[in-house]
Amino acid sequence: MAKDVAILGVGMHPWGKWGKNFVEYGLKACNDALGDAGLDWQDIEVVAGAETVRNGYAGYVAGATFAEALGWSGARVLTSYAACASGSQAINNARAMILADMADVILVVGADTTPKGFLAPNAGERWADPDWLRFRLMGCTNPTYFALYARRRMDLYGATEEDFAAVKVKNARHGMANPNARYHKEFTQEQVLESPLVADPLRLLEICATSDGAAAVVISSMDYARKRNIDPIRIRAVSTVTPTYPMTSVEMPYFSTDSAAVVAPNEMSFKASIAQAAYEEAGLGPEDMSMAEVYDLSSALELDWYENIGLCPEGDAEKLLRDGETTLGGRVPVNPSGGLACFGEAVPAQAIAQVCELTWQLRGQAGDRQIAGAQAGITANIGLFGHGSSVICST
Repeated sequence: MAKDVAILGVGMHPWGKWGKNFVEYGLKACNDALGDAGLDWQDIEVVAGAETVRNGYAGYVAGATFAEALGWSGARVLTSYAACASGSQAINNARAMILADMADVILVVGADTTPKGFLAPNAGERWADPDWLRFRLMGCTNPTYFALYARRRMDLYGATEEDFAAVKVKNARHGMANPNARYHKEFTQEQVLESPLVADPLRLLEICATSDGAAAVVISSMDYARKRNIDPIRIRAVSTVTPTYPMTSVEMPYFSTDSAAVVAPNEMSFKASIAQAAYEEAGLGPEDMSMAEVYDLSSALELDWYENIGLCPEGDAEKLLRDGETTLGGRVPVNPSGGLACFGEAVPAQAIAQVCELTWQLRGQAGDRQIAGAQAGITANIGLFGHGSSVICST
């Protein structure tokens, strides 16, 4: 079991479409996190950047980009890319430096400015790139993929369009209380179901937008926190596992599965293995979680995550939702921040933003969306090409 590391400070730039350079968003998040930690920029020993690949050269060297923007201080830098899991990779790499006694205090930051519309590969002919190929050969945009997973859930477990709409209604209500969320509007189930059909069975209000935004977290060794008389929130585990052969369900960007003709299918799916690895490392289980922040690219995908992170057995996610167990006031609120339904995707920042939400909740600083008596929480998302992403934090 790995040693814990401390969360000293967190900060965010609100999500939206602001039309500015991503560095500006990241600076705001960094300064907020430093202020929250009670540290000066010169106290930071390492800057760990979660990179973005759509904003020109500076995005490819995120650690150095933010070290320069904050002011050269001689700090070391790290840069991590794992698509939507970039933030958790950056946190994990920073944590590794602390646990290896290579640094005591590190600033982790992710920020992005996204294009309009759905995310798509950069221009150019890249025949060896599966993400480019799924667009070129199949026309399979992200909303199409989300819809295929929604249809799969309907066929396997009897999920309904009303269930998907109910997830959106829940998250929109949560997001109303979050000043960093992009969208602050409640919806009825009927309004969601009346929104335009994008990719059957998913409707416009059930698919997350692309957004600008940023998040940052300052982490340290437990000794460093104690020397500053801080009783911190702790990072108990970070899971970055990859799939195990054979993969018998399609994950982006692939459009076929592995053959199970010779090797038997795994007892646990890739997504379930992400959370399981985090639980094992933390020495905790689903029953210990007070909340979860999960990767709701679509409202339907949130239901899959209920099962993947062990909140209920396979096929029971709809019942968990209908019984009100995943809403604020329920047994284990999911996406108390409002989730991507209210934020949209700012790719390098979103896994860090999930940790920010856990921190505010565990400190009792979440305002009108506060979960009473929160003791521990888990995040879950996934990056292209098999990048697992889960973080467990506790008081």
